[in-house]
This record gives sequence, structure tokens and C-alpha cells, in this order.
Amino acid sequence: MMISPHNDKAQHTHISSFWSSPSLNLGLILVIPSVVLLVLVSTLVPHPSTFSPLSSPWKWRYGGHRYSSIFNGSSTDSPFMEAETDKLAPNMSFSDALIDKDVDNVTSTTRVVKRSSKLEMVEAYMARARSSIKEAARVRNLTSIHQDPDYVPHGPIYRNANAFHRSYLEMEKLFKIYVYQEGEPPMFHNGPCKSIYSSEGRFIHEVEKGKFYTTQDPDEALVYFLPFSVAMLVRYLYESESLKTDAIGRIVIDYIHVISGKYPYWNRSLGADHFMLSCHDWSIRVLCNANTSEGFTPAKDASFPEINLLKGEADIGGLPPSRRSILAFFAGHLHGYIRYLLLNEWKDKNDPDVQVYDQLPKGVSYMSKLKNSRFCLCPSGYEVASPRIVEAIYAECVPVLISDGYVAPFSDVLNWKSFSVQITVKDIPNIKRILMGISQRQYLRMQRRVKQVQRHFVVNPTHKRYDVFHMINHSIWLRRLNVHIQDFGVP
Repeated sequence: MMISPHNDKAQHTHISSFWSSPSLNLGLILVIPSVVLLVLVSTLVPHPSTFSPLSSPWKWRYGGHRYSSIFNGSSTDSPFMEAETDKLAPNMSFSDALIDKDVDNVTSTTRVVKRSSKLEMVEAYMARARSSIKEAARVRNLTSIHQDPDYVPHGPIYRNANAFHRSYLEMEKLFKIYVYQEGEPPMFHNGPCKSIYSSEGRFIHEVEKGKFYTTQDPDEALVYFLPFSVAMLVRYLYESESLKTDAIGRIVIDYIHVISGKYPYWNRSLGADHFMLSCHDWSIRVLCNANTSEGFTPAKDASFPEINLLKGEADIGGLPPSRRSILAFFAGHLHGYIRYLLLNEWKDKNDPDVQVYDQLPKGVSYMSKLKNSRFCLCPSGYEVASPRIVEAIYAECVPVLISDGYVAPFSDVLNWKSFSVQITVKDIPNIKRILMGISQRQYLRMQRRVKQVQRHFVVNPTHKRYDVFHMINHSIWLRRLNVHIQDFGVP
């Protein structure tokens, strides 16, 4: 997530038309309390009375309250595109624009002119990108009209294939991440890559490699990455006997104090363009646990997939639909009230169609069950996210989401209803009736779409365009489009 700025300093640009989203994990994570968030906010965000144009030359506007989606074509006249685009001439290069600005600003010092001009030009490019994406959203074709040698988004798995494609192409041209170098492993610049938290660790390691999107010049960055792993913070600092999380809160606060004192970027936006990834429920939220009932806000927080890579690589594929003999399958221990309801209702029924286990019989393979099932049940545990969603997609099994308040990964652009089934908690007793009511023709359509959407969830050893790494970055890119930072000092 982009860290939410203080409301008293925010003016909203209503760029929420980018998306429309619906209103771990281990028991250890449940003891990480929301008090850490309160400590962070109270410590790091200035009180309004101490903040003025004299104490900080920056003002910002943070994205709007309406969350209609540009990707499904609604609210295409939203005023989120109102940022000016005339600051940059259509054929003017970035460097030419800087030179032109410097000529107009001869009375300013070289250092101030350079920094202010870069920020202004970055925002001008962002305004043009917003306008381009909004225009693309007016095209309601199921297939993108843009050319692409690798992949052209198409079909009903997208809210708006053309808008997504345009946004992705704009991201590839403009998106820049600056990774703060402060901090030492194992808690900084490091994360788990072979566990239930592999999404967190893999992203950190890939960003650190610097092959995609990263920049060494913080002035040209669109977002700033806080490179610490919550999984590693919990491993080394969480006091399990006393349930204390004080040390975790202190190290986060100390780190942000360091970077905000050394660099101007946190203070100019109050963290609105800074982000961190976590598969834990945490205050700085690009989260696996995307729970709207716990304050997850789709406009500024990003949901990303929880991927369990115990062997370090994904097992992709499954039996063809005609050979899948199981209607629905789930195996998992008691973990939260939704699983309790599911196990209590179905575990002892010995129904050959709906096979639900708290523990698989000896010699039975979990993956073989997934690959032999038409539908894979993905109930929330103590937290709403579940690695079973991606496991189902990998096994080409239609995922059945059973949760309260879960915002599915990449739901900014993906139309989850086209390739998954969503069942409310109260309908757990009706699972078989609901799934049996899906016609063979509709099931085959959904299963084909699951195979198509795989590309957006695959972890590739060498990253490919549109894979899960790039999709996570696209989610962050969309939220940066929601932020407009403006320099008071530029005439």
C-alpha cells in the first residue's frame, strides 16, 4: 500500500475510477495487534498545527473516495484526470523540459530548480498516463486494441482488457522504484522464498536485483520501497511467550525516522508514495490479508496473492476436465471459524462429490486431489487470504472463494466472477447444490479462463511480462496514480 497521509493534509483527486473492488496464515500472526499501526501514525505523522508551507514546501492530493472502476467502464467521466497536462509539450523530452524550466527559473538556485523541475515533470507524465488510460477505458472490446509481441489481454477475465493493457504499457514506460539502502539483513533487504510467505520474500529479492523498474536516482522515482520483511521481523523480534510486539513497532518507527531525516521524500508526501509488502496483517499494506472488515481500503491498499512455494517452484497443470472425478475438494486443519463451519458440515459426510478433510488419509497426495477436482474450496482461515487460491489456479481447478470481506488479488483489473465461484459463509451447507447447479458448459468456460489467468500468478525463475511479479508492480503503479504531489515553490 501507499502509506496513508494524514487526512488534514489531503485533497482528493478522485482517481478512484481506476478500480472497483468488493466490499496467514499461522496462529502466530494473530498476536500482531493493530496498536502498532496507532503507534506508527501518532509517531510519524505531524500534527496539523505543526505543518505549514513554511515548514515543508510540499503539498499533496491523495486519491478519491469513490471507488468505481475504470476497468469495467464505469464512471469514465470521473474528475480524477483533472491534473494539468500542458506542463510538458507533447514532443518535448524529459531533459528538454528540464532545460526549458530552468530558463524560466533563472532566479532560483540550481539545486532547487533541478529537484522541483523533476518532480513537476514526473507529475506531468503521470497526468498524461492517467488521461491515456481513461481514454483506453472507453473501448469496451473484450480484446485490447493495442499491439503487443508477447500477449494481448482479451476475454471476460478482465474488467476492461484495453484499459488494463494501456495501463500496463504505461507502467513499463514510466514506473520507477527507489529502494532505500539503509538496513542490514536478515530483517532488511531479505525475506523468505520457500514458505507460505514466499510472495513477500520473492518480491524483495527481485526488486533488490534491480532488473525491473528500479532506479538509482530517487528524484525520478514514482514510489519508494521500505525493504524490510514483516516475516523476518516476526521471526527475530516477536516475543512469543509474552506476546509482545514492542520491538517490531520500534524498529519500524526507527527506520522511518532514519529515512525521513536523511531524504526529503517521506516528508513531502507523508509517506503516501512509500510502500511495503507483507503477507501479514500490517499497517503498511500491500497485503495478502486484504480484509475490508479490518480497514483494507482498495483505493490505497493493494491485495497480492499468497503463494506457498515449499519447494521453491510452482507445480502447474492438472487433468483435463473430462477426467476430473471429484466435484469439490478441501484439505486443511481447523484454522478459524469459516474452516470450522466447513469441516463441521462436510468432513464426516463421506460424500464422494464433496471431499473435505482435516487431514488426508495416509498415502493420498494433496496435489493429486487438486488436479483431479473440478472445483477447489478456498475458505479463509484466521485471516481472509489463503494460498489455496493460487494452488487451485496452478492445478487448473476452478477456485471457490469462501470468505467475509476478502478483496481478491489484482481485482483492480481481473474479473474474478468469470473464473471463480464465490460462496458466502452462510451457504456452506449448500456448497454441493450450488456447484451442481453450474452447467457443464459454464464450468468448461470457467476452467478455460483459469488456465488463461494462470500467467498472472506464475512465479517465473526469469520473469516474464504479465507474470505475478509484474502484476504486483502494476497494483502498486495504480495506487501511485492516485497520488499527486505538488511543489509549492514552482511558479
